Amino acid sequence: KSITWFFRIVIVVFLVDTGYLIGIWPEWKWYADGPIPQSQFIQQYQRQSWQNRSLPKLRWQPVTWEGIPDVLVKAVLAAEDSRFYRHSGIDTEAFKKAMEYNWQQKRFVYGASTISQQTAKNLFLSPSRNPFRKWHELILTFAMEQNLKKSRILTLYLNVAEFGPGVYGVEAASQKYWGVKAKDLTKKQAIELAATLPAPRKHNPRTRTGFFLKQTKKIKRNMG
Repeated sequence: KSITWFFRIVIVVFLVDTGYLIGIWPEWKWYADGPIPQSQFIQQYQRQSWQNRSLPKLRWQPVTWEGIPDVLVKAVLAAEDSRFYRHSGIDTEAFKKAMEYNWQQKRFVYGASTISQQTAKNLFLSPSRNPFRKWHELILTFAMEQNLKKSRILTLYLNVAEFGPGVYGVEAASQKYWGVKAKDLTKKQAIELAATLPAPRKHNPRTRTGFFLKQTKKIKRNMG
């Protein structure tokens, strides 16, 4: 009887989860050709800033692929996902290396989320953690890779990634930190934006922490 109940519970959970995914399933053609959308994370921050006036005002200004300089793309790939153009959403090689390192350190130090995974998470999933979120992220990542060009995934990512408290997207970040448009970023500025991605609220071009400076050197070295 216990086994029967277990399988019934599994089936119910599966059906409920499938219903949830159907409910949030993206219209891929719209994401491929439509305007840059706000992410779930941006929408959540906007709600929080309305409720808490002490939070920095939301800064977000979408920009097209043509407005993103090649030097910034290279810096971000060097920082976050050097195999972006060679994998199909999941970098199994990077995941294996990260898990081996974490095992050696006896704690979780590095993840191995690709830019595609981060984009899927930011666009479609709630910031709240639950046991199914990673599973949903993987399914959405595979679907996104099948339906969108790599350049479009990068465009979406660079428009919804966080670059500081309340600062989302490369256009808003470029204007906040240096008063320039993203297309006019220098190599040094592009590297600094890429170095901000791991922990943007703490390590960014304004705080210039030791970790941030170490990241800029690492990215510059990886770019060659």
